[in-house]
Amino acid sequence: MSRKKIVIALGGNAIQSGDATARAQQKALKHTANQLFKIMNDGFDIIITHGNGPQVGNIVLQQKAAESEKTPAMPLDTCGAMSQGMIGYWMQNAIQEVLEENHYDKKVVTVVTRVEVSEDDPAFLNPTKPIGPFYSEEEAKRLMSEQNLIFKEDAGRGWRRVVPSPKPIHILEYEMINELVENGNIVIAVGGGGIPVIRKGHKVEGIEAVIDKDFAAQKLAELVDADILLILTAVEHVSINFGKPNEQVIANVSTEILEKYVQEGHFPPGSMLPKIQAAIQFAESRDDRKTIITSLDRAYEALQGLTGTHIVKEKELAFV
Repeated sequence: MSRKKIVIALGGNAIQSGDATARAQQKALKHTANQLFKIMNDGFDIIITHGNGPQVGNIVLQQKAAESEKTPAMPLDTCGAMSQGMIGYWMQNAIQEVLEENHYDKKVVTVVTRVEVSEDDPAFLNPTKPIGPFYSEEEAKRLMSEQNLIFKEDAGRGWRRVVPSPKPIHILEYEMINELVENGNIVIAVGGGGIPVIRKGHKVEGIEAVIDKDFAAQKLAELVDADILLILTAVEHVSINFGKPNEQVIANVSTEILEKYVQEGHFPPGSMLPKIQAAIQFAESRDDRKTIITSLDRAYEALQGLTGTHIVKEKELAFV
């Protein structure tokens, strides 16, 4: 029997929960590594993807604060690459430590990953992805005038810079990632949704954009022919009517029924919706593929079928 291949999409709480210091994030990743070891020890081949929202935002701020004629600020795609290397380094250390503590003979490696997007993606006409800090309306309008940036008001909390969030169409390093995992390594890749690039003939150019990490994880899972996409977030299950008296947990559901819930507006665009859309896309990409959405601390139990929301293509397996 062949080993199952899983792409694990970590949520932001796996890296940072309030405290942005390096020490605190490394401590959070040690907990994450301990949770993931249960899966590694059960014989799965795993590729780990992760977010980078707070981290890349802080890097952008640091670049701007230190900017001068001698030290020009780096563009967003380069800041994304910096965050991939930084988080990958922390995560490699944490996983290796847990592996050695448990006398488990596996290697872990990070691949700084470029993700191709289309220059014609409609997202470039309507930037929506907030990055960086909040500004007053006056400050935001001044920056828009001086630096040709786009800012939008964010739910009464202030103004934030927004950038395009195009869909991933290809992952340049996917064959290398797949070779590494099939040779028995644990691979960390597509950090923060990957570095967004466009192709111009033989040239690859980074762009000022942010790719949604769940869509990038889904694209990678497809390309490496994974069996399961495991999306880890802050909740143990997906629910409809979330936070209302008639809230209902979804345990097992078909893509058809889940799409109906999407159309009914059950999932907020800024949080659960992209996870649901990525889940549907992966489950529909091959008949025997499954997406599971659950929390980090229940990930192992979810893979045993004991918890989480399980999404499959077959209609007859749909029930809530």
